[in-house]
Amino acid sequence: MTYEVYTDNITMQLVTEACKMLELEQSVVLGLFGEYFFEFCKRAGYDHMLRTLGGNLFEFMENLDALHGYLSLSYKEMNAPSFRVEKNNDGTLLLHYYSDRRGLGHIVPGIIGAVAKDFFNSKIKMEIVNQIEEVERMGKKEHVVFLITQSPVFLDKGFEPVYPDSLCIDLKTFCGAFPFHIVFDEELQVRQSGVTVQRIVPGLQTRCGQLDRYFTIQHPQVTFNICSIRKFINSHFVLRTRRDRMPMAWKERPMLALRGQMLWMPPLRCMLYLASPLLRSLQELEEHCMHLSDIAPHDATRDLILLNQQRLAEMELSNQLERKKEELHQLSKHLEEEKKKTENLLYAMLPKHVANQLKEGKRVEAGEFEECTILFSDVVTFTNICSECEPIQIVSMLNSMYLRFDRLTTVHSVYKVETIGDAYMVVGGVPIPMSSHTERVANFALGMIIAAKEVTNPVTGGPIQIRVGLHSGPVLAGVVGEKMPRYCLFGDTVNTASRMESHGLPDKIHLSPSVYHALRNKGYQMEERGEIEVKGKGRMRTYFLQRNLKVTESEIMGLLVRNADNERKMNHSTRDSTQRPQKRESFPLVPMKYGDSPTESKPPTQSTEPQHSTITGKPRDSESYGSLYSEDEPSELTKDSTPNKTENKKPSVHERSRHVHTRFCLLF
Repeated sequence: MTYEVYTDNITMQLVTEACKMLELEQSVVLGLFGEYFFEFCKRAGYDHMLRTLGGNLFEFMENLDALHGYLSLSYKEMNAPSFRVEKNNDGTLLLHYYSDRRGLGHIVPGIIGAVAKDFFNSKIKMEIVNQIEEVERMGKKEHVVFLITQSPVFLDKGFEPVYPDSLCIDLKTFCGAFPFHIVFDEELQVRQSGVTVQRIVPGLQTRCGQLDRYFTIQHPQVTFNICSIRKFINSHFVLRTRRDRMPMAWKERPMLALRGQMLWMPPLRCMLYLASPLLRSLQELEEHCMHLSDIAPHDATRDLILLNQQRLAEMELSNQLERKKEELHQLSKHLEEEKKKTENLLYAMLPKHVANQLKEGKRVEAGEFEECTILFSDVVTFTNICSECEPIQIVSMLNSMYLRFDRLTTVHSVYKVETIGDAYMVVGGVPIPMSSHTERVANFALGMIIAAKEVTNPVTGGPIQIRVGLHSGPVLAGVVGEKMPRYCLFGDTVNTASRMESHGLPDKIHLSPSVYHALRNKGYQMEERGEIEVKGKGRMRTYFLQRNLKVTESEIMGLLVRNADNERKMNHSTRDSTQRPQKRESFPLVPMKYGDSPTESKPPTQSTEPQHSTITGKPRDSESYGSLYSEDEPSELTKDSTPNKTENKKPSVHERSRHVHTRFCLLF
């Protein structure tokens, strides 16, 4: 932030780390920073101001305190150092550096060296000749004296001014023209003062009071005596009125600060303090119950107040813009997070490339996939469970089961089509074609059987039982609906896979002949069930999948097992029905490796095969392609599904009815 005040600890930490990385001394790094800071100030708009501070290096350094005093009008929290410069007879200079910020003195050679080279075309050499304790100054902890040697040396041109024989101005006019001046002697006794400062501090009218009784020195931080003042006479002095000496009317107001120059008058042995009120804005002018008319017309304080008022308004606008920028950055970051959440939710409903097309407003064409493997599963006696349990128990059971199944879809890179009630449907090879779709779905089915043992049946208290059915073949796939679009599969393959599930047995994976032939000779243990009557399909020879001989259960579940003992322990815990299975959610998910890894960017086959976008040959009606479920199965929507009339009779394997075709779980 441009106008933010940062502690010196941050600066010194940065310097320390820079020294370690660059392998340089701290004085070198600070000196380089001083050179950069000078260039930064020029780029920030202070180039013209810096060039007009003085005609040579001595005058430039002599006016540094005045520059800091001007900048303090805008930067109230600025803790600037103070400088005092002396000339030696040999042309060298002594620069006194005062600061209560320790450790930053080595910045000065970098700044002064850059100024001499840029503004005055000279090279200088600066060395520390002394570091002394404070005597005259109060509060400033560090006092460093630099010896400056210039090359070439610039000498004075020998200008001699001409003075009049007598002062051609009367006292009344002088006190009115300089309303804030004060003349005091070596004992700090006030000898003369301006008209306005007399009105604000009535004690000055007696012309016999001590100046230090009515004022304190704020800058430079020196003791209030004539010796210290003369030593720092080139600095600008800020005097602040003392509250205990102000009239009652001023007790509640801010104390007035005067800023000006001390001029020593040797013939009179007195000091002239030619000052102006130190006011930064119109608001401060009002707080002191003063007006612009109280300031002399020739005094630049009037213009400074008005100009600084405009600058303060610009600073406030700049601060507001920076705050708004930061707020916009945070909002943008928050919006990006919310966008990712929305995209993740969308990608959970639709394939990624399909979702991206819909986001771009493009039409998603339906495509035909020549080969894929579809899986259906459901919970055994789900109707009875629904009739005997509270709704929240059903929801909890299904959620626990689906979370485990969803985890397995990531392990084996299969696509979850949807869930309807207790039914779970996935497909391999769609929407991203892959040659290992049958193995992926088969391993996923094995994982489902294992995962189901970890889900508790709320009626019996034991593990739930599921039926799983698989079938391979061609399908049509496309986006259906507008309000809540879904990526759906159509075709006789879907019907056959559903039949494999409905004609299966508890805790068994029922395979069609096409799946059996695809898995044969690939390391899977299968057994023949024999010929059975499949509703709508006639007699079919089907099979049961028992296990994968080439991989462990941990690999199927996507678990990272570090040694054989853990593997045996994990397999034992999942097979032992007397023990509660170990929770697998605490283990890291490890995707199973296959010969072909699907990529998100790989387009579906309908973009490369002409017949996928244009269907030719015999028209395909709903009977031949079917839907997610076969149309010849009775829908429970036609039944009386009220709680009082629900049948508790366990359905047979061949006559088991389907659940309600809805995207919500119907609780009986």
